[in-house]
Amino acid sequence: MNEPQQKWTETIEAKHSLLDLQLKEVWRYKDLVYMFVKRDFISSFKQTILGPIWFFINPVFTTITYLIIFGKFAKLSTDGAPGIIFYLAGVTLWNYFSGALLATSATFTGNANIFGKVYFPRLVIPISIVLSNLMRLSVQFLLFLIVWVYYTANHQISPNWWILATPLLIVLMALFSLGVGMIFSALTTKYKDLSMLLTFGVSLLMYATPVIYPVSMLPGYFRNIAKFNPLTGIFECFKYGWLGVGDFSPVMLMVSSCIILVLLFLGIVIFNKVEKTFMDTV
Repeated sequence: MNEPQQKWTETIEAKHSLLDLQLKEVWRYKDLVYMFVKRDFISSFKQTILGPIWFFINPVFTTITYLIIFGKFAKLSTDGAPGIIFYLAGVTLWNYFSGALLATSATFTGNANIFGKVYFPRLVIPISIVLSNLMRLSVQFLLFLIVWVYYTANHQISPNWWILATPLLIVLMALFSLGVGMIFSALTTKYKDLSMLLTFGVSLLMYATPVIYPVSMLPGYFRNIAKFNPLTGIFECFKYGWLGVGDFSPVMLMVSSCIILVLLFLGIVIFNKVEKTFMDTV
């Protein structure tokens, strides 16, 4: 005798598509975002002697090192800008990008214990990482402003109205680190050695980005290639606005924006796909 077929009263299934960022749900968990940002900020200096002063020590010593190696010995061009403010501008932006990218790339592997215990929008983690690194950027940017005011008052640099594009540049860097970070975060759930490759790749990327040199010093062929680096337009625009130097054009920023949006789109798709099954591979 055949048993009557059972009918389910409720079905639980994923309701969001691969392109759904769940921003409304993320907003509902804004207190959790704040908690993660606070946790990351405090944990960076827990059991340290100097605490937040490390935010200043890092760019200061890095700038001095670049000034000696690339300014005095290699004698790389700074397009006429004083070496200290030129290198400090590049270091300030690069520290934010590299820090946010590397931390975001460990979203799944570094938080698997939390993801396996309680539900919340997974996008909360990479967003909180980008925001916590933004706090570090604000502290280091204060140091840059102090040095910038000194050189501006002494008429050694000539800033212009492109300074107003700074918030846009920071947003673009945040989106770039978020997009690429989510891609590598998803891939490292299955291929863990990619995290080491990314760390090495970020180090190389710095030398392919106008951090320690201006684009104008590159030969024509390499200059054209450099413009396809999404960070080139951002760094050149920043230095052009704040220091009044650099080979910058709005087209470079448009190219950077387009590439970043494409990478962000890919990051969203891959992240949303992997978050449903990553606990099986981590």
